[in-house]
Amino acid sequence: MTNPKDMPSAPALPRRLICSHCGTEFGCDLSGNCWCAEETARLPMPVKGEDCLCRECLRKAAEAAK
Repeated sequence: MTNPKDMPSAPALPRRLICSHCGTEFGCDLSGNCWCAEETARLPMPVKGEDCLCRECLRKAAEAAK
């Protein structure tokens, strides 16, 4: 029997999200290469019932949090 940990896994497909602030559709690459990793802003994880923010809203929220 093959150990599942030794088997290659398929790359994670990007998720299509809707910004919880403005409604803009954008992509999230779960493989760790998401655009948000390039941002210098670090905010708390979204509250229950919300999801990620688009790049513009993330930047606005980070500026407001200063």
